[in-house]
Amino acid sequence: MTYDPLLLLPVLLLVGFGLVMIYSASSALALKSYSNDLYFLKKQLIAAAIGAVAMFSLSLMPLHWLRRFCYPAIATAVVALLAVKFSPWGHQAGGAMRWLRIGPLSFQPAEAARLALILFMAYSLSKKQDCIDQFSIGVLPHAAVFGLLAGLIAIQPDFGSVVLLAVITWIMMFAGGVPIRHLALPMVVLAPLGYLYMIGADYRLERLTSFRNPWQDASNSGYQIVHSLMAFGSGGIWGSGVGNSYQKLFYLPEPHTDFIFSVIGEETGLMGVMAILALYLLIFWRGLLIARQTPDAFGGMLAVGLTTSIILQVCVNMGVALGLLPTKGLTLPFLSYGGTSLVFSMAAIGVLLSISARRRPAVALQPVQSRQAIGRIVKKRHQSQKKIPAANRLRDKRP
Repeated sequence: MTYDPLLLLPVLLLVGFGLVMIYSASSALALKSYSNDLYFLKKQLIAAAIGAVAMFSLSLMPLHWLRRFCYPAIATAVVALLAVKFSPWGHQAGGAMRWLRIGPLSFQPAEAARLALILFMAYSLSKKQDCIDQFSIGVLPHAAVFGLLAGLIAIQPDFGSVVLLAVITWIMMFAGGVPIRHLALPMVVLAPLGYLYMIGADYRLERLTSFRNPWQDASNSGYQIVHSLMAFGSGGIWGSGVGNSYQKLFYLPEPHTDFIFSVIGEETGLMGVMAILALYLLIFWRGLLIARQTPDAFGGMLAVGLTTSIILQVCVNMGVALGLLPTKGLTLPFLSYGGTSLVFSMAAIGVLLSISARRRPAVALQPVQSRQAIGRIVKKRHQSQKKIPAANRLRDKRP
């Protein structure tokens, strides 16, 4: 098996650079809070090691094994999301109940739910290709599973993850061949529900209004976006140098998680930001290429879902840091501090590597393969000639 090196290389570069930037962005905060400037870096190193093991293991796993985990993965995600809200292991952080903490282990079940949904969608859509144009088959089962997971995530609350799940579900159904007329109906239904959810809490409404004009309330609701933009502005073309960020010194909230892209912009400048974007674009290109060249429908749909999940999260995090989207608590894949996000992102890459090893090789046919291909073409042409009426064949033979 041959894995895609152009997919693996940018991931390794991003993870390595992310470790450097996490230490740079978090050292002052870690020293103040834990009297150890390496506190966050050590935890991220452990997560990177676990993620590397998960990525390598999944890259060796045959695709038909993944099919078997489709329904168990959904069931496990539902149980974990229920445990967050209704068990003593649920842990609250940042005003939301999003974590499960069992002894020294803590993780966000929403990340596992996203992968479970992608696995289910890929399996279901690939199995129903013959009748995908029926609303009751192409839309309703997938909308029901999405609704179950989204409802359990919304009560945490985590609106950003709900929106991410909705977009992934829609894109996978579109790629799977569901007619546009059927896909338009969920959009009409979800749009007003999303609006009501946004204005249903004061803090969400405040985020929405501060996003429109953060400078109007720069010391309160617009504080995060204002200081993020100041970090990018002070970085210039080449940046202030790694480790020399000013905004990370207790001005920019969460500089090592949600706003690590702002610290990167300040310390590496426009050139560093462009390099990061190039690496993410390379992952996006290779992921779509793998999906296109995979002969198996399940593998192709799985590649589409995993690639979409990673790139959408990148777009949301960068959009928030640049003031283009309202503030959401989504990390930047491979770069931000967060063990759950890093492990599941690297696991997704491991699945993509497994799919890439089984795609159609983009090389010339060998002589034996060429003869077989020509034989199939001749056979098809002979069969098509039999379907032509005899009068037509005699007419074609006349000079």
